[in-house]
Amino acid sequence: MEKYIIQGGNGLYGRVDIQSAKNSVLPLLAASVLTDEQVKIRGVPAIADVENMLRILTELGCKIRRSKSCAVIDGANAVSHEIPARLTKELRSSVFMLGSVLTRFHRAKISYPGGCDIGLRPIDLHLFGLKRMGVKIVEENGYVICSAEKLKGADVLLDFPSVGATENIMLAAVKAEGVTVVRNAAKEPEIIDLQNFLNAMGAKVRGAGSSTVVIEGVKRLHGVEYEPMGDRIEAGTFLIGAAICGGEIETKGVYAENIAALLHKLRENGCKIYTKNDKIVLQSRGRLKSVDLVETTPFPGFPTDLQAQYASLCATAQGTSIVVENLFETRFRYAAELKRMGADITVRGRAAVIRGVERLHGALVTANDLRGGAALVLAALGAEGQSSVVDLSHIDRGYADFEYKLKKLGAKIKRVRV
Repeated sequence: MEKYIIQGGNGLYGRVDIQSAKNSVLPLLAASVLTDEQVKIRGVPAIADVENMLRILTELGCKIRRSKSCAVIDGANAVSHEIPARLTKELRSSVFMLGSVLTRFHRAKISYPGGCDIGLRPIDLHLFGLKRMGVKIVEENGYVICSAEKLKGADVLLDFPSVGATENIMLAAVKAEGVTVVRNAAKEPEIIDLQNFLNAMGAKVRGAGSSTVVIEGVKRLHGVEYEPMGDRIEAGTFLIGAAICGGEIETKGVYAENIAALLHKLRENGCKIYTKNDKIVLQSRGRLKSVDLVETTPFPGFPTDLQAQYASLCATAQGTSIVVENLFETRFRYAAELKRMGADITVRGRAAVIRGVERLHGALVTANDLRGGAALVLAALGAEGQSSVVDLSHIDRGYADFEYKLKKLGAKIKRVRV
């Protein structure tokens, strides 16, 4: 096990180049098995979730060539339809493999996926959409077993705009017979990225980014070379860090419209923000002001993946903030750790009341999940004294070179083995 040792109190200054989006790269990797030709994805971040997805592709029979920032997937020899349980337990996004493996082999077997412990996150909507397309599904001994002699286009109305279900249905529909319409689809920018990727392979997908996505099935898909969008959650994490610590940073690689809800809140907090193309500049001076309410909702609302980091900002903002989490049941696990640092947080169900204190103090805290771990790092950077953040395996799932990028901005942070 490894931990961060962080000396708080330094401002953050400089520029940070944002990695490709984890939440885009993972479905693109899943989509690579839709063709038996070579797929090259540029700018692939060296994070644990990506490496686990590449291992899954290898187990299916794909040949992988990996460099520091690029992955080449050759699926010509892919033969297996079974996604190994030992890998799905590490990676929630392994569920994306259902749609693409079904398309390739007309059958798929997967254990219930894992990832962060932040709530139930059922895959019912994924399975509902696949059933509408003619897939037979059996659930037994912790496995989901799917089969379909022929995938057929269908009209699928989602009860909730689930990102994963929207993307899985897209992956299952690209080579299905006829037209598939996904209604009440999720609108996240990563879905637009998946649409662009699939269309570059020869698919016929339109409407991504709106509530209705239409997929017209095609006979075959070909290889592609593609560079995914920037990671809006990583950009948001660094911007919140600079807001907490004070200073001035520029992020490059993410467009402001993709994190507009966060930028709006940061301006309310008292930060100055300037944007141009894919650059965002944030200036933070003095103690921030609280906002009355922050509520997570599907895009274009406030992202659940930035809720924990933003709560760290609220912990030292002047006044009281209420943070409401509408998407995941147990996403406040970080609250107990922030309290070790002196934060005044009361959690009741899906809401946290955060009364801002003047300063947090250093403490030993544990990262229990990916975004909660990042939130603790940000809190420690702004705290008085030295902190230790233990169990970096969660943070490594979504942030590449996290401490290196923070050091370049002036943070005092080092990684050590426990």
